[in-house]
Amino acid sequence: MARPLAGPQTLLRTLNGRAILETLARRGPLTRSELVGETGLSRTAVTQVLRMFESSSAVAAAGLDRDTRGPAAGRVALHPQLGFAAAVHVDPHAAHVVLVDPTGTVRAEQHGAFPVQGDRVEHIAALVEACRSAVRGPLVLTVVAVPGIVTADGGIRDDQGPDGGAFRASLATRLDCPVRVENDVNLAALAELTEGSGAELASFALLLLDDGLGAGIVIDGVLHRGFSGVAGEVMYVPQTPLPIGAPVLGEDVVQDLATAHGLDPEEPLDRHLDAASAGDEAALALVSEMGRRLAYVAGTIALVLDPEAFVLSGYAAHPALVDAVAAVAEELAAQLPMRFTVSSFGPEAPLVGAVDQAASALRATVFSQLVPSAERRTGRRAAERRVLVEGGR
Repeated sequence: MARPLAGPQTLLRTLNGRAILETLARRGPLTRSELVGETGLSRTAVTQVLRMFESSSAVAAAGLDRDTRGPAAGRVALHPQLGFAAAVHVDPHAAHVVLVDPTGTVRAEQHGAFPVQGDRVEHIAALVEACRSAVRGPLVLTVVAVPGIVTADGGIRDDQGPDGGAFRASLATRLDCPVRVENDVNLAALAELTEGSGAELASFALLLLDDGLGAGIVIDGVLHRGFSGVAGEVMYVPQTPLPIGAPVLGEDVVQDLATAHGLDPEEPLDRHLDAASAGDEAALALVSEMGRRLAYVAGTIALVLDPEAFVLSGYAAHPALVDAVAAVAEELAAQLPMRFTVSSFGPEAPLVGAVDQAASALRATVFSQLVPSAERRTGRRAAERRVLVEGGR
């Protein structure tokens, strides 16, 4: 007869504790009976773990359940002051900061353009501090979405060259917490993978057009960053008759194309796109050329990776440009069929991805601290009780 699996009680309580914390983070306040149903643990195990967490202030009472029959049962929830994570989206012009708790709920938000002359780190830190003034609790970690190539050690390589991790180190020192830096397009792709247009796709490439053009590549449900973080830098994919190394699309390219089509190069891209939607012939010609370039970039990716679909994000999700890409894709369909869909989050996709990653990392960090801490506190109290009992004999 096979023996049942067994293990140290501390390990079992750790696993049970993590299951309960994850469930409360995902579902919000629950009764003990609801936790039993959600986790599959016994009522005794749930009660023991909750007692352990209550002693370490990991969970707190969260009202009564008056919807079910019988006596009202008390609900518990994650303690509101466990800590927060900051999600930051940095673009060339501004920073957008969101403070989230372990459940992923946004607790504070700030947005501000970078000063003409000023330090980016100080500007971001000021926005984070403004968010923190609205809540109580420690800042545990920060996730930052930035344009440019991000290396494995958190360094940024942009138009000014590699920074060797100086930005990350400086921000971590200024905020007094760990900082993770990630490419903004990669975070946009993770947002789509988690709960957006890519959630039902095995593989896809997100094409985000803003000041530049970048791709976030997901293969078999996993984000592909590449060996040195260069994967997805499709703005420089060669296209005839452009010379090698010339950008295919981006702010400067659109200005040149606008001039070539008799349009004002100083007009922002969204104005040209809106004009095309309204039927302006020059704007339509401009957008048609942009659509051709985008579709050819997608075709190059398709020939190498063959993703299930392409997700258009940023300005690429504008209806006028979506139509232009679709028209070129239809012409290429006989030789290279490609499927295009539109981002679920628009220009906020990088920030949504940063929020998701920040909340997930916050849960992992806080939970890893809570379970051993609760175990130690429970063990210490048990030892104290034993001393008292033995001393009274």
